[in-house]
Amino acid sequence: MLFKEIIGQTSVKERLVRSITDGRISHAQLFLGPQGSGSLALALAYAQFISCKNKQQTDSCGTCSSCIKYNKLIHPDLHFVYPVALSKDVRVSTDVAPEWREAFLSNPYITLYNWFEQLDAENKQAVIGTEESGEVLRKLSLTTYESEYKIMIIWQADKMNAAAANKLLKILEEPPDKTLFLLVCESEDQLLRTILSRTQLIKIPKIKDEDLINALVEKNGLSMEAAESTAHLADGNYAEALMLINENENATQNLASFQKLMRASLKFNPKEVMGWIDEMAATGRERQKNFLKFALHIMRESLMLSYADESIIKLGGNEEEFVKKFSPFIHSNNIEQFIDELNKAHFHMERNANSKILFMDLAFKFNELLNLPKPI
Repeated sequence: MLFKEIIGQTSVKERLVRSITDGRISHAQLFLGPQGSGSLALALAYAQFISCKNKQQTDSCGTCSSCIKYNKLIHPDLHFVYPVALSKDVRVSTDVAPEWREAFLSNPYITLYNWFEQLDAENKQAVIGTEESGEVLRKLSLTTYESEYKIMIIWQADKMNAAAANKLLKILEEPPDKTLFLLVCESEDQLLRTILSRTQLIKIPKIKDEDLINALVEKNGLSMEAAESTAHLADGNYAEALMLINENENATQNLASFQKLMRASLKFNPKEVMGWIDEMAATGRERQKNFLKFALHIMRESLMLSYADESIIKLGGNEEEFVKKFSPFIHSNNIEQFIDELNKAHFHMERNANSKILFMDLAFKFNELLNLPKPI
């Protein structure tokens, strides 16, 4: 992965390159950025630049033996840890290494949802388990083969269970010689404070609209008008933009599910609510979390439409039609509670809450909030 292949993030790239040229490479770094910002791609480009045998001024050469292996994710001194769906046959990341290479190389802006679709494991919880820490120790006990450093990239580091996180902490405190840990995550809230304190933080912002628009035109062949509309919807998230471009089936399903939930919740039709809950409970946990994020997006756009000029709202056809009808129900008396309830639901879903109970509670809350009077 070359820095030039990553969308925007110019200041982050410059900082990473400068740390290498100045010889200030921290042994443990946390690449913290929202979904679709390119945090994983940046970590890999950084690792490749460190290992490159013919470094250019601002990027890897892309043609040396090290870069060629990095481009295929087969460099012997590059190691990955990522969440898996634990089963009898899958205990650690290396058990699904071929699938990981295929998934990342096809989309360097891969999301957890994309990854579990690739594994056909949407109904299972994503976790970096206790056995993974033993595998990390085993890999890092090996001597380097070709590069000066052994590099361990831990994607979605906040998915480590407590035992794995505590074992990793011990390695971070006393790292093997010439070993780099590059942790990548979207939220620091679930990481141990002690891990945070032992890593150098690399904050990665959302992609700027201008950079995202240019990428959508150049990489995906969109017209300027379509790119601007997609960038607005994606809100700095290239993974979301790709989903919108490809008219991902999940987006259509999410809108249909949201419409059904709102209609059932408004007058609280028990039969319709229970039918919706059964449908949603039958989907995977990542799909359920994806729906909650979509609901937050619809709430935001509905509020904007209620209080702003309609010309600044740019939605897809079906979404726009629904939001125009739904927006009168979203106002200053209930928007904070809606957002709070959806965020809490996502928080509890992350912690393996019972989905039927969670969605039933959400339907009751929505019934109350949808019927709050609009301020005069």
